[in-house]
Amino acid sequence: MTKTLCVTSRSCSVLLDPDGLYEAREKHVLYLDGERLGEEYRSVASLFDLEPDTEYELQVESADGGRETVSFRTRKETCTLDVRDFGAKGDGETEDTAMLQAAILCCPDGGRVVVPPGDYVTGPLFLKSRMTLEIQDGAALRLLTDRNRFPVLPGSTPADNRDGEVLLGMFEGCAVDGFAGALNGIDLTDVAVIGEGIIDGRANEGDWWVQPKEIRIASRGNLFYTQRCKGMLVQGLTFMNSPSWNIHPAFSEDLDFIDIRVKAPWDSPNTDGFDPESCRNVRLLGAEISVGDDCIAIKSGKIDLGRKYKRPCENLEIGWCALLDGHGGVTVGSEMAGGVRKVRAHHCYMKGNDRALRIKTRRDRGRDGVVDDILFQNIRMDGVKMPLIVNSFYFCDADGKSERVQSREKLPVDETTPEIGTVCFERVDASGCKACVAYAMGLPEKPMKQLTLRNCRFDFDPEAKPLVPAMALGVEECCRRGIIAKYIRGLTLENIQTTGVEGDLLDILEVEKLDIDDQK
Repeated sequence: MTKTLCVTSRSCSVLLDPDGLYEAREKHVLYLDGERLGEEYRSVASLFDLEPDTEYELQVESADGGRETVSFRTRKETCTLDVRDFGAKGDGETEDTAMLQAAILCCPDGGRVVVPPGDYVTGPLFLKSRMTLEIQDGAALRLLTDRNRFPVLPGSTPADNRDGEVLLGMFEGCAVDGFAGALNGIDLTDVAVIGEGIIDGRANEGDWWVQPKEIRIASRGNLFYTQRCKGMLVQGLTFMNSPSWNIHPAFSEDLDFIDIRVKAPWDSPNTDGFDPESCRNVRLLGAEISVGDDCIAIKSGKIDLGRKYKRPCENLEIGWCALLDGHGGVTVGSEMAGGVRKVRAHHCYMKGNDRALRIKTRRDRGRDGVVDDILFQNIRMDGVKMPLIVNSFYFCDADGKSERVQSREKLPVDETTPEIGTVCFERVDASGCKACVAYAMGLPEKPMKQLTLRNCRFDFDPEAKPLVPAMALGVEECCRRGIIAKYIRGLTLENIQTTGVEGDLLDILEVEKLDIDDQK
């Protein structure tokens, strides 16, 4: 059943195959008002170069020749500003920062700034409310490589408001001075950034990836960064070679990221693809991500921000995505002191991840650091080392390997104790697994509430070598093992099929209630 996912004045994205993964189960032929556009193999597709305030009919032809029609009307548009009219050259050599920024600042409410084909050398740009920025096919924003030319966003500035501060710069869950991103949105409403163009951080040409943990002036920036925004669409674009995380919305809501691509070399440091932090009502649909760190990492502050603002990351949908390479496919944490809840990741394809579906936390994330109502559903994996991870002993930070953080003793429950509620893996189909089916650990003093695996299949690589399944001390290497589960109140297994598992399917410790049905 084809349906529209988003409509702007110049574009539309549609869902062609709700039951497909990133790739649809069959190719579709698209017609717009009777004119043939071409074939589409993906489940999510986009149309560009539309006219504003216009009614369209999209016909979708299936393999058997049947057609389905979807009608939509594009939004109104007050005017279009071309950045070349503001002096932008787009010649790959001239710096166009001021010209691009001038066009954005001059755009009236409901207007569009268009970046036509060309290579635009630019520093960080700042968006404004109630506008559309369109980076057209053949256009690329290419960041300057000299960090001395970048503005710095202060981490925390004292302010006369209810919080006593204004947050701007953020890095790895903390309020710290950070370089601005390629595109920045601060306190905005109703913004669209669309097109088939490229945003290139050019980190491979500068020194961003050289000694990346060293703070030089400020922390490394993102390609797309928001703070306190509401109502934002990012559609169709390609993000590549970011200095650090690629897309990082923070303390924002009602966000759509549809039909985007995120690319970085497999060995590039901390180039996470998509990291929403303390956000609500977020959709990531039809994305292809291949990076040097987690493809997707859902966060809510490391410690201080989570405890002060108590702002969880909640109500997220991740669907019809291809998550390739990367340390993690879809990851929750570990910076999640404000909590993460109601996440739905479904109809995704994963290939080559170290740890595909992953939850990571640790002592000191705090009582607000609750992970709950997490559902991974209809996921296909090929060649992942570890399909499923729930880790309450993740050894990040300077004290991550301390005796208290890593102790398996039952410590007192206090304001520093995080919690994992319900997590469900349903209809996961994984081939070429290496270490084990799942490695899940709650805390001895605060066991995980409920872990469910339902209608899943795991096929192991017969040539797999032993490896450590979870990043915590005291975890031994394993190879072609079943489900290792510790410190869990309820563990439910329904219709779990495995091929190539050596030894028993279950290795459990302090699991209070175990429900097993139809294991093979």
